[in-house]
Amino acid sequence: MIARGIRNNNPLNIRRSKDQWKGMRFSQTDASFCQFETMEYGWRAAFYLLTRTYYHKYRLYTIRSIVTKWAPAVENNTKAYIENVSRLTGMLPDEPLGIPSEQPSRWMMLGAAMALQECGWEGFDLFAMLRGREMCRSER
Repeated sequence: MIARGIRNNNPLNIRRSKDQWKGMRFSQTDASFCQFETMEYGWRAAFYLLTRTYYHKYRLYTIRSIVTKWAPAVENNTKAYIENVSRLTGMLPDEPLGIPSEQPSRWMMLGAAMALQECGWEGFDLFAMLRGREMCRSER
C-alpha cells in the first residue's frame, strides 16, 4: 500500500484548512489532508509552510520547535519524530537551522526527513522535492 501522502501528492501530509494552495486538486476526496495535482505542488506548499510560515511567522528555528508544532503529541509520537528527523539530517534537535535563503540545504534536509517520517521511502522523489522547493523560492 502506497502511503497516503504519496497518493495525495502531499509528502508532509498537510492538513486541510481554509488555505487554498496553488496546485490543489479541484476535487478534494481526502477528508483530512490536502491533495495536490503533482508532487511538486505538494512540496511547494510544504516548503512555503516550513520557510515562510514556521520560520518567518511563528519564528520556529529548530527541528524540535518545528516538529512539535507540525506533529503535536496529541496525535503523534513527537519525541520519536524529532529524534528520527534529527538522525536523518545529522542536525541536533535544538540546533538553529539558519535563515532559509542562506542555508537552503538544511531546510531541504528537514523537508526530506519529515517526508520520510510521514510517508517512508516508497514513492520519495528527490527531483520533485527540488522542483517544488524552487517553485516556492521563485515566488517571492
